[in-house]
Amino acid sequence: MMNLTKYNDSIFESIKHIDEDGNEYWEARELQKVLEYKEWRKFEGVIMRAKQACDKSKFTQSFHFVEADKMSSIGKGSKRKTIDYKLSRYACYLIVQNGDPRKEVIALGQTYFAVQTRKQELTELEYENLNEDEKRLYQRSRVKKENYTLNVTAKKAGVKNFDKFHNAGYKGLYGGETADDIAKRKKLRYREDILDNMGSDELAANLFRISLANQKLKNENINGEKNSCDAHFEVGKAVRDTITKVGGTLPEKLPTPDKSIRKLSKEIKNKDNLPKL
Repeated sequence: MMNLTKYNDSIFESIKHIDEDGNEYWEARELQKVLEYKEWRKFEGVIMRAKQACDKSKFTQSFHFVEADKMSSIGKGSKRKTIDYKLSRYACYLIVQNGDPRKEVIALGQTYFAVQTRKQELTELEYENLNEDEKRLYQRSRVKKENYTLNVTAKKAGVKNFDKFHNAGYKGLYGGETADDIAKRKKLRYREDILDNMGSDELAANLFRISLANQKLKNENINGEKNSCDAHFEVGKAVRDTITKVGGTLPEKLPTPDKSIRKLSKEIKNKDNLPKL
């Protein structure tokens, strides 16, 4: 069995691919080896369960599990078709969730592909070396960028009431709470930004929600305000279910930091070791 003191998240990074459009993906055959499945037959069973979980979460399976069959040599000039898939990060996450829990590397994969590891511009090691304040600043910057992208996509889909649209996502992720409910629970002042008053883990959960919502609206060509709101709610709920399944802390249970991002930025803006925003 793999020694996790010698192997870390880099084993998943080492098999990550980037397509011509800049999208990340993993190949199932390579993931099979990393997850220590000797037989494709058994690993394919895990993939099938992951596909079912994808359907239950109301995500389009074909966008996350892309068939990529290959022709492999079997000797004497003969070839046969080998089944393979190009997997999204979400597909990989569903696979490790449905894998053999006795394997230590499965636990490592659950951590790597879970919502807390949705970091794109810093390496895993660079991110882990940041302190909590720096992680908050970095994640808040990412959320701001992703929210802008989501708003553009939602507008094209026909959304006009953006408060209603964003509240749909919050309701799914926070078990029915709207932005106002979250603000009241956090005891924030009137019109104080709730995202500025979240810790790094809570921001990461919202970042995952926002990113997946943007993908869902685009990939499924969703149109109309109601359909867009319904999709955002479904994504938020799927992320909430994910947190529950991995034994994480639900966002409404996470502590509110003592200082807002706005106040924190003012206090440490002159420090040289802050992540670039």
